[in-house]
Amino acid sequence: MTRAALLVLADGRFPAGGHAHSGGAEAAVKAGRIRDARDLETFCRGRLHTSGLTSAGLAAAAALGHDPAALDEAADARTPSPALRATARRLGRQMLRAARATWPGDELDALARAFPRGAHQPVVLGLAARAAGLGPRDAAHCVAYETVGGPATAAVRLLSLDPFQATAVLARLAPEMDQVAERAARAAHDGIDALPAASAPLLDITAEQHAAWPVRLFAS
Repeated sequence: MTRAALLVLADGRFPAGGHAHSGGAEAAVKAGRIRDARDLETFCRGRLHTSGLTSAGLAAAAALGHDPAALDEAADARTPSPALRATARRLGRQMLRAARATWPGDELDALARAFPRGAHQPVVLGLAARAAGLGPRDAAHCVAYETVGGPATAAVRLLSLDPFQATAVLARLAPEMDQVAERAARAAHDGIDALPAASAPLLDITAEQHAAWPVRLFAS
């Protein structure tokens, strides 16, 4: 296992398409729920412990070697919003392209054949981590970080928020990211049925609303 591979996978410059998505932050800004760094921290914390935990569990299970098709079904069951399911598959398709170019392997090739329109992004990320020689806890950490890193980056653009403040939010949330990754990795060892299924209904609702906007800065 190489820690450098973890840095590559978690790097925001990894060409997996995440820069085009706000993780629900754009809708929250428009609704007035994110106005400053304090609001951003509250939003990110809620996302981390709900949809972030669920996605981290899926990624950890994929990195552990659980059946990707079964995990994709589990991801569908844990994603009630059609807009978010579509987003997860678009991001999964892009993540898979990047992962296959970076860490070529039979498992990633098989996933591409099985899901030509894209598997759920956390499942792909977990398999990419596995191809890179990383473990389930590493995959869960990647998801936990991107769960809060995406909205924080988006808030800088949406609010002209001081990037130092946005980064400070991520630093304050670091211990909670570790906790979420640890919890997700433990659940993955207990099987697919034991994976977290925490939900964030407001994110589901606003995702559907955001998808209908005629003009938006971010894809989701």
